[in-house]
Amino acid sequence: MQRGEPIRRKSLIDDAKFDTYTNIGLHKLEISKKKTLSLSVDETEEDDVFLPHWTCIVTLQSSSIGEVVRELEDRHVSIHHIESRREKSPDSSEKLQLIVQFAGSEALADSIQRALKRNNKIESVQLVGEDESELDTIWIPTHITDLDQCTHLIVKFEPELDQGHPGFDDMAYRGRRQKIANVAFKYQQGDRIPDVEYIEEEITAWKQTYKRLKELFPTHASSVHVENFQLLEKADIYSPDRIPQLNEVSQFLKRHSGFSIRPAAGLLSARDFLASLAFRVFQCTQYVRHHSKPEHSPEPDCIHELLGHIPMLSDPDFAQFSQEIGLISLGATDDDIEKLATLYWFTVEFGLCMENGKIKAYGAGLLSSFGELEHALSGKPELRPFDAKTAAIQPYQDDDFQSVYFVTESFDDMKERVRAFALSIRKSVDVHYNPYTQSIQILDSPKAIHGVIEDVKEQLNSLYVVLNKINGRKNGTVPKVTQKRQQSGNMNGNCNGYLP
Repeated sequence: MQRGEPIRRKSLIDDAKFDTYTNIGLHKLEISKKKTLSLSVDETEEDDVFLPHWTCIVTLQSSSIGEVVRELEDRHVSIHHIESRREKSPDSSEKLQLIVQFAGSEALADSIQRALKRNNKIESVQLVGEDESELDTIWIPTHITDLDQCTHLIVKFEPELDQGHPGFDDMAYRGRRQKIANVAFKYQQGDRIPDVEYIEEEITAWKQTYKRLKELFPTHASSVHVENFQLLEKADIYSPDRIPQLNEVSQFLKRHSGFSIRPAAGLLSARDFLASLAFRVFQCTQYVRHHSKPEHSPEPDCIHELLGHIPMLSDPDFAQFSQEIGLISLGATDDDIEKLATLYWFTVEFGLCMENGKIKAYGAGLLSSFGELEHALSGKPELRPFDAKTAAIQPYQDDDFQSVYFVTESFDDMKERVRAFALSIRKSVDVHYNPYTQSIQILDSPKAIHGVIEDVKEQLNSLYVVLNKINGRKNGTVPKVTQKRQQSGNMNGNCNGYLP
């Protein structure tokens, strides 16, 4: 590997895939890779590890278990589990239910369901796909304090487990990492983030990376990143000689974009990391990469977070976009979390954008890795126009520089494309963030939605009043809408007479 290789390879995509393994097994990952295959009813000889899994609940009018089994056997279905049970009906009589779990294409499952429904000995048939059952069991945080439960780590890339980690054989470094991780383990939402006293080796690694990247930012980084990086320097938070403390960085973010930081002990699961963004919280590591490879870390460290992410999150528009991604993730299936993580990878981590006719980097993985930053704009990799659907399933490099990057015409263009992609995400709930209570509102009833609408109306009315005041001052008159508001004293939750 050449000096300056990317610093955050095992990122959200790997996290999401690892989550998938632990949540529902290996076959789930394979299914997500095979979604584009259209399998007919006659193609059931395919290995069932690549097929969706279904649960069929059949309520029988008479003892016809054999007929149900024959319907499956005639189609050469691979049955994984079958059981019968007695279920009481509302009239206190007992019905025999047969529960069958099998693998097969959607077309096959649909044909089985239709055939069973035609059988006059069968009272009802309920077919549940694995994604449907998953939606019912997805937990989401509803208040910012619930982020204390969003701390699940992907530990397979940590130095004591990954033999390729530069700190694998360094027991002192591993002990140092554990000591810093304990700060995050003990942290509760709302606490002041404890400071870390960094040692000379860590400060040296920071300084080497800082100086090299700062040389490249004027020609390679987006203007948004450059401007906010300079603001951090002017505020005496960033300098090459000192690693900033997370608490002071968090205070800076709150003032500029409303985001805040909470310490993370290591590489978080994709679901937990994205959920935090929904509350305008960025989970940030405090440890520093191994001193032997200051230009590279196989996992996120504070050099990556502070030099790559924080300047971009200081921008209100980019912060708002980041929160939108977090809100989209709440209640999404594991398969869609993986797509979101991939989309995050090719935008927030490795995104490029057009500025004044030139390509600039806005992705944190580029802005914290001088080797890949130079590579991305060298003319060697393939640069594609940004398309959210394509980026969400694009293969990526995890052991070398990216061979493909996506270039967006502007941030606004990217945000609109991501919003359009979000419509395809399957979610168990629709949500709204309440900034006053720092909570997630579940939009599951007309009353809940009406409450949000009324709040938006009030905000729009207030803005319209101000707009009319400004126009009135220009014309030397007091606008009628202001007079009406003064007379009424309140708006009674009604926009009539205030909004155009």
